[in-house]
Amino acid sequence: MVILFEIGSTPLFLLGADARQDSWLAMSVGAAAGFALLFLFLWIQRLMPELDLAGMLHFGFGRIAGTFFGAVYACYFSYQSMRNLRDFGELTSLTLLQSTPMSITMLVFVLVAIYAIWKGIEIIFRLPEILLPGLLFCYFLLIVLFILMRHVNLTRLTPVAENGLWPILQAALPEILSFPFGQMLVFLLLWPLWEKPGVPVKQTVWAYIGISVFLIFMNALNIAILGPDLAGSSYLPFLQSVRTLCNLRFIERLDILVTIMIYIGLFIKMLIWYYCAVETASGITKIPRKWLIFPVGALIYGASFIERSFTQHVAIGLGPSTRIDTVFQIFIPLILGLAAAVKRQSRSAPD
Repeated sequence: MVILFEIGSTPLFLLGADARQDSWLAMSVGAAAGFALLFLFLWIQRLMPELDLAGMLHFGFGRIAGTFFGAVYACYFSYQSMRNLRDFGELTSLTLLQSTPMSITMLVFVLVAIYAIWKGIEIIFRLPEILLPGLLFCYFLLIVLFILMRHVNLTRLTPVAENGLWPILQAALPEILSFPFGQMLVFLLLWPLWEKPGVPVKQTVWAYIGISVFLIFMNALNIAILGPDLAGSSYLPFLQSVRTLCNLRFIERLDILVTIMIYIGLFIKMLIWYYCAVETASGITKIPRKWLIFPVGALIYGASFIERSFTQHVAIGLGPSTRIDTVFQIFIPLILGLAAAVKRQSRSAPD
């Protein structure tokens, strides 16, 4: 689930495009910063292993403030799910079903997500077991084709750090830290579901390292194929990279394969954000989860039409949205962890 969630829609965009040919270095900086953030989340979970995020907020901040922050987080999770749902609609409209209204395609995906969440978390966690092997095989196949067709030109990645480290840091922080690495925040609602006692630290860390290396490689691959100018100006650079394979005589329309691959990551990400929104809302209101699935789904679906165009959607998602993310992914969790540690310490101290 860590691998598939982190893949999500990340390969769809060129993160760190402002760093040009050094965008893969910006991705590396973001992954390293996200690794430190991951340990913050693991530390918080180990402080309160029996609680999910809603319970942690109540424990750390008290009933009133905890309920307030829980409601804010439920809205935040719904917003993130909406962003992935809109990505679904835009990608379908651009590649597969140009004549079908986005409202129809997005409604279908919301209904599938509603069904999955209604059936329970066990069904959701079986999806990666089925989908991930095929997804990784497809990525491997495309990488091999790029290499065999000699579309990879490593000179496009040079000169390295031409303008120093500052542009790389600016491109990485906070944008790449927030998306995708800081989104590991959702596992504060998923780790308590693990069937064994404690927190799955080893599994999570190795999965994070593996997916970080993969995303850095994919970022460098897009630059090596398209060059920094074309990759930075393209809405969907990975799709553009795959279309360079159009001179293959025995395979056509590989962009359809890429679209399906992106669908898998997008669906998992939208589903997890949606599930976390429902669980957080249920935790603070004490309303049964199944009663909230449809209202939250309706909210996510309705909010997906607020942004007027795909250009505006991408500009908000990779701009102001990532800056707001730092509040939810860094500042509030850090304060929560410190508050919980102080409370634990005071409770364990002798009278």
